[in-house]
Amino acid sequence: MLEATQLCTFFVDNLFLGIEVEKVQEIIRYQEMTRVPLAPAVVGGLINLRGQIVTAIDLRRRLDLSDRPADQLPLNAIVRVGDETVSLLVDDIGDVLEVYAGDFETPPDTFTSKTRSLIRGAYKLEGQLLLFLDVDKVADFAASH
Repeated sequence: MLEATQLCTFFVDNLFLGIEVEKVQEIIRYQEMTRVPLAPAVVGGLINLRGQIVTAIDLRRRLDLSDRPADQLPLNAIVRVGDETVSLLVDDIGDVLEVYAGDFETPPDTFTSKTRSLIRGAYKLEGQLLLFLDVDKVADFAASH
């Protein structure tokens, strides 16, 4: 039997990304963010999630992509990392897809070493490449400085 993994998918700039569905708590519309003085550039701000203060990580900045257009509001993918909750700011949400170990490949060589360390690998799907994001490393932005 083929080993299948379910990934929650989303889009950031022109990348199609996925993370394990069990790590995703919920997807919510844009929330007002409070800027954090002196925080690393990858921190978009803090959001209030039903009384819980959650750090929002801008995936465009975390993956060294261009900034989001000013007229485009991000969506919040609320994920669990260890015992913490963080928000990943994404451009758009995709579907939950089932991927198979046989379609998995190591990260493409086209990524910079900093970005490459955040990608576990890629799944070749029909007509597109799904990058498997290492959400634990993405959330550990302190290690990137």
